[in-house]
Amino acid sequence: MNLSSTIYNYLSSIYDENFAQKYSDFIDKETSQYIRVNLLKTSLLQLKEKLKNDYNVETEEVPGFNNALKVVSGGKEIGKLVEHIIGEYYMQGLSSMVPPVVLAPNEDDIVLDLCSAPGSKTTSIGELMNNKGTLVANEIALDRLKMLVANVERMNLVNTGIIHSKGEILSKLFNEHFDKILVDAPCSGLGILQKKDEVNNWWNTDKAVGLGELQIKLLISGIKMLKPGGELVYSTCTLSVEENELVINKILKKYPVELVDVELPVKSTNAFTEYKGEKLNESISKCRRIIPWEADSDGFFIAKFLKTDNTEPLEPITLQRPEYRLYHYSHKDIRLKLKNIPTLFGIDDEILDNYLYILKGNDIFFVNKNWQEEKTAPFERIGTKFGIYDKNSETTFHTQAAQVLQKYITKNIYEIQDQAELKTYLEGGIIKKDLPTGQCLVKYKDFILGTAIIVKGGIKSRFPRAKRTQGISYY
Repeated sequence: MNLSSTIYNYLSSIYDENFAQKYSDFIDKETSQYIRVNLLKTSLLQLKEKLKNDYNVETEEVPGFNNALKVVSGGKEIGKLVEHIIGEYYMQGLSSMVPPVVLAPNEDDIVLDLCSAPGSKTTSIGELMNNKGTLVANEIALDRLKMLVANVERMNLVNTGIIHSKGEILSKLFNEHFDKILVDAPCSGLGILQKKDEVNNWWNTDKAVGLGELQIKLLISGIKMLKPGGELVYSTCTLSVEENELVINKILKKYPVELVDVELPVKSTNAFTEYKGEKLNESISKCRRIIPWEADSDGFFIAKFLKTDNTEPLEPITLQRPEYRLYHYSHKDIRLKLKNIPTLFGIDDEILDNYLYILKGNDIFFVNKNWQEEKTAPFERIGTKFGIYDKNSETTFHTQAAQVLQKYITKNIYEIQDQAELKTYLEGGIIKKDLPTGQCLVKYKDFILGTAIIVKGGIKSRFPRAKRTQGISYY
């Protein structure tokens, strides 16, 4: 693929013709493949060795990252391995891993990812928070919302609540509320042509300017939701000045924020402080541009703001949706409904006391105990699935909970014997074994795959249907 003349001329005008030619050469090569290791579930070295020994996938560590591996060879099926399906790693561009690192959230923060689907940065933020604290993930597009939920579940996050709203109006619900916010804004994708070649066909400056207007609205909303003294990271995967420097310049003129210096774990260059003869705010030089061939990844733009004063609140809105109560484990209703779980699986009460519980119909969800959002009406869901209880208040354990709590489970575990049984379980079938009826957990290698019900014909898989459709490779 060659750059369109529109893009080639644009890049030549803001950089030079040599830059445009280098990008044209870069996108014509095979894209390098990277994975982000979920350190909540495994270590970088453990996963590196497992991929090599079990699947003949060669990887190498990436300087500057403690959780990234570059796939060197054998990675054709890496998106279909069991370890990927159960969330030991996330396939992600290296540059895309940088904005959460710059945000640097911790478990004491209340954090918002304003434009979160499909979830690569959301799940990275959740992992950096050690799966604790309060992480709010917002997404407007319904189809992308489903991808977000799937990835949050796959990576086993229990510190994340999901909202389905326009990012521009979310500040009517949350005024000066968050400690840290990521605005990874929708953009024209000029930095990811090697992945999305369709951008080559439609990109022009008018489209970039239009997207810049949306980005300004999202940034304003984010700034209004940020506490004074809080930090906001703005990022795009585009190279156009109209969506990056010009957006930042307009924000700095009107809102009480200042740019702060950032250090990136990849090579980067200063942002522009002049464009088409217009002098921009000199502090924009603190923003960083990641050039695709220099990082061997996507082109990105990253800026970090500090909010220096209060902003004028918008007229608040009230949602006509039910509020769901957050229960402590000590509450009598929760203790009653979960009374069979410690006995069945050997999980100590002290472990279950580390979470708050939400009842929605017969479904039980759970979220880490230091979750700080008391209002639940804005959320599509909070935390992840724990189980479902019946009329006798007996709870059937969910695969999500089994994976989250696997380190503390000591009883009723069935270990997969061979690849045939693995295939049967992951496809929702029955492993033919003669065992006492009841619930059990199914283990493969060194991790819990999920839950099962022991019936007359054997062990009936309860591996979630949504995960069965991903196309799993068996070796």
